Amino acid sequence: MAELASVAVRAQARRISPTTVRNTIAGLLFASPWIAGLLLFYAYPIAAAFYFSFHDYNGLQAARFVGLENYTFMLSGQDPVFWTSVYNTLYYAVVAIPLGIVWALTLALLLNLNIRGQAIYRTIYFLPVLVPDVALSIVWVQMFNPQYGTVNTLIEFIPKLLGHPIAGPGWLASQVWAKPTLVLLNLWLAGQNMLIYLAGLQDVPQDLYDAAAVDGANWWQRLWHVTIPMITPVIFFNLITSLIGTLQFFTIPYVLTGGLGTPANALMFYSMLLYRQAFVFFKFGVASAMAWLMFLAALVLTVIIFRTSARWVYYGGETR
Repeated sequence: MAELASVAVRAQARRISPTTVRNTIAGLLFASPWIAGLLLFYAYPIAAAFYFSFHDYNGLQAARFVGLENYTFMLSGQDPVFWTSVYNTLYYAVVAIPLGIVWALTLALLLNLNIRGQAIYRTIYFLPVLVPDVALSIVWVQMFNPQYGTVNTLIEFIPKLLGHPIAGPGWLASQVWAKPTLVLLNLWLAGQNMLIYLAGLQDVPQDLYDAAAVDGANWWQRLWHVTIPMITPVIFFNLITSLIGTLQFFTIPYVLTGGLGTPANALMFYSMLLYRQAFVFFKFGVASAMAWLMFLAALVLTVIIFRTSARWVYYGGETR
């Protein structure tokens, strides 16, 4: 009898009350717009891209299954621009991300000092982030025009006065200077990361600085042994977000070059070629395969960074 009573109690406990059912239904109804958006604008496109990556599809005719042909078309070099776009993207990532981290952190350290007009300086450095990418690109084209741009005018001004005129770099018109120009633009847009570093710096306990000062540590030693370790979670976050953003770098180079990646494909980034395959050449199968390769590359790089983060990212309260 005792066992039967225990079974009955457990069955009653598992029975869902009408109130729970009503609350669950109400919650699903309130969340239904978000769920519908997730399924319609995220889940379905991802599944469709995976499906079409194995098909020859131009958006007008029925999709034709081709297996791995879309992947071999790119990886085997049948499209010579593919590996150029990969190189351009990796070049930008390798150069722009480390420089961006160092530059934004340097700005944050300077703006964390107790100086007069601190809030004004912080606002000034953050303002470029608020400018839309399209407008910023147009301004950048005018500033770095090799003939009448503001930058070359300033570079050539003093030597011209001294009687030794020089010609400024070709910037966006030069195959050599095109990518470095975009790296400079990335440094110009360091305001958002700078604010994140600034928030991290203000969370470093003052007690650690006081203890380091008592031990005789100078400014550089306090920075290297106290500040940097304590903000490594912030550096880690910015590294991951910058990496993913770099792999998807599109708007600025597209506007700067009209989507052509000029000069000589020097600014043809991976995402731009993906766009051209889909909406210029109407090779949706190839574009879908490129999208999945981008996803896999971002996934692998992110996993590697996460796996290695235990060696250099320090979280408060950890003992090592």
